[in-house]
Amino acid sequence: MFYFNPEPPYQHGDQLKVGILLANLGTPDAPTGAALRPYLKQFLSDRRIIEIPRAIWWLILNSIILNTRPKKSAEKYAQVWMKDGSPLLVYAQRQGRLLQGYLGEKVKSPFAVEIGMTYGNPSMQEALEKLKAVHCDRILVIPLFPQYAASSTAAALDAVWRVLLKMRNVPAIRTTKHYHDHPAYISALAKHVNAYWIVNRRPNFDQGDKLVMSFHGVPKFHLMKGDPYHCECHKTARLLAEALGLKQGQYQVAFQSRFGRQEWLQPYLANTLEVLGKANTKRVDVICPGFSCDCLETLEEIAMEGKHIFTSNGGGDYQYIPALNDSDAWLHALTQIALENLQGWVTANWDTAMAKVELAATKSRAQALGANE
Repeated sequence: MFYFNPEPPYQHGDQLKVGILLANLGTPDAPTGAALRPYLKQFLSDRRIIEIPRAIWWLILNSIILNTRPKKSAEKYAQVWMKDGSPLLVYAQRQGRLLQGYLGEKVKSPFAVEIGMTYGNPSMQEALEKLKAVHCDRILVIPLFPQYAASSTAAALDAVWRVLLKMRNVPAIRTTKHYHDHPAYISALAKHVNAYWIVNRRPNFDQGDKLVMSFHGVPKFHLMKGDPYHCECHKTARLLAEALGLKQGQYQVAFQSRFGRQEWLQPYLANTLEVLGKANTKRVDVICPGFSCDCLETLEEIAMEGKHIFTSNGGGDYQYIPALNDSDAWLHALTQIALENLQGWVTANWDTAMAKVELAATKSRAQALGANE
């Protein structure tokens, strides 16, 4: 039994490339209980996600959660599942294809783009193996989480490192940590919100209207132990509000998806929407600036459950503003972020003819030294 995974075929003279790995959280393969169970087991077994003693959590996970939650989650996934599959995967794949094209307009040297998920498919191993198979010897990993959190960005990088541990010929690796305050990202968010408001004939906020910026929640002790996520969420919200020209009181930050009984980052979105509803707020728009792709959490919990909470408590018009997904503004921003982190690895001054000559010379020298290929 060999510890290291086999390397892809290589011939002297093969053109080396730069790889870009877009990393996201993950999704089940189908909206069924059978597909949800292994996905949830992988997700909820990660120490980055659940930080309680392993023995206690193992009993809770295997005896209770995995026997009840898959079916309930599958029913929710079925409500948002798209014709081509899971929304998160569909949009992630579109982002990958579009980034390949957008970068191709600025970069002439050879490169490849792949999508990898921390949990589920396509896995990080599958994505990295695809990049290696096309001779990528340098890889930029971009976790598509604007605000850094140990439970998202670090978990994605953990998944990458686990693959590299069993790789004999490890490529050079660069990573991004966050882009919560990157001017191109903030600009893309502002353009996206304004475009939504124009299409929906909502160009201006009246007194009392609210834009709620909701971020995925994490336990409060993460903040107390040094995770910068909370601060980065608030900075994103402040910069977006400034870009939109919103005044204090016209926007509000909240945190969603609380799990378990411990205290999480506050204010909780559900409580916020209930209070706004009871105050007879005429209009609430909700955006989730921590998500690059729409998924179960945004489309079901925010768009559906959030609306029910707000309107059933006396609120008026409720709108969920979709994630950036495959919008032109976001792809331009993602291209800029990628290019900044690819400096020295890619170039617009690539000479294809000269590259072929150099590769032929490399092959010839190798053969002279006794190489078969």
